[in-house]
Amino acid sequence: MWLGKRRSRINLALQGGGAHGAFTWGVIDRLLEQDDVDLSWISATSAGAVNAVALASGLAEGGREAARAKLRTIWEAVVKAGMPELLRLNPFLFGMSRSASMAQVASLWSPYELNPLHFDPLRDLLVKHIDFAKLRTAAPVELLIAATAVASGSTRLFRRHEMTVEAVLASACLPTLHHAVKIDGVAYWDGGFSANPDLVNLALESPVRDTLIVQLNPSVKHGTPTNSRDITEHVNRLTFNAPLLRDVQLIETVRETAHGGWRLRGGRFKPLALHRFHLIEAGRYTATLPPDSKVKADSGLITYLHGAGRTEAHKWLAKHRADIGRRETVDLRSTYLEPQNKAPALEPEVRSEYEPPDEPTDGPPTETPTARTAGR
Repeated sequence: MWLGKRRSRINLALQGGGAHGAFTWGVIDRLLEQDDVDLSWISATSAGAVNAVALASGLAEGGREAARAKLRTIWEAVVKAGMPELLRLNPFLFGMSRSASMAQVASLWSPYELNPLHFDPLRDLLVKHIDFAKLRTAAPVELLIAATAVASGSTRLFRRHEMTVEAVLASACLPTLHHAVKIDGVAYWDGGFSANPDLVNLALESPVRDTLIVQLNPSVKHGTPTNSRDITEHVNRLTFNAPLLRDVQLIETVRETAHGGWRLRGGRFKPLALHRFHLIEAGRYTATLPPDSKVKADSGLITYLHGAGRTEAHKWLAKHRADIGRRETVDLRSTYLEPQNKAPALEPEVRSEYEPPDEPTDGPPTETPTARTAGR
């Protein structure tokens, strides 16, 4: 007798990356169409945190379709606000960011000098569209939203029951652009400095043993940068990828210890050895984008990356849906710890315009607007 589709549950680990987080939106958008896959815990940082609370809020208010609508509303509001890095720049600073010469001049001052009144459009956007009270009590997913304590550099993980707009703003606070966010007297900067995203606590605490990592920053970017702008971008990529590499190194060390027959002390780290990881990467789409694309949330870029995320999620589901709950589908060691020894698995996606790639046709049809029609 046919018993229907096998239902599966999976966690999400969402990396930060400014406007590139639209790729993550596309991934989640496609996953929400897969009604036999339920989302469980979500570990997220910065732009990933914005996606996470939008998803959780939508699920709390009305289920999958409400979550899809909430994500679209948030991203359309981001584009309308013209907000770089999904953060809190005022219109004057945003105008400066669109001019290379002015941006260079602006970098000589801190956000406390350039934005003394602390204009905060992202706060207004989140307060308007996210019901944090309902999210805390009714969201069917758990949240681990990372921020970095300014004083110590340690990670603070905000859980669903304590989720506020300040927690999301703290997770997305780049210190070169924004005032530190204070919560209970503690100042926080972007979570990407310490967890991008946190894989270890997610694997240790979640009752679900499968986690899908949505990675925005390329693991490897070949070539040596030589000009100031490219060097800065490369340093930022290394800085914000470092916490992910640290988590992967710990996970692999625990696995080697377990496989070597050594007893894991107290069994505390046993879940790390047993956890199954999966990966969807945006690198082939983001590697060729200009460095400042992370801070320019224009409609063409957002539409392009949303379509790319949907496409990659569709392909991942077609290939690995049956693996959820059974086997890991990414080799963490070769992907993150030994990438210098191999060429990129996929050639970068190079396009003259921000136009989403064609979505495979062996699944539910979708309507994703191109850059030419976005915003009409």
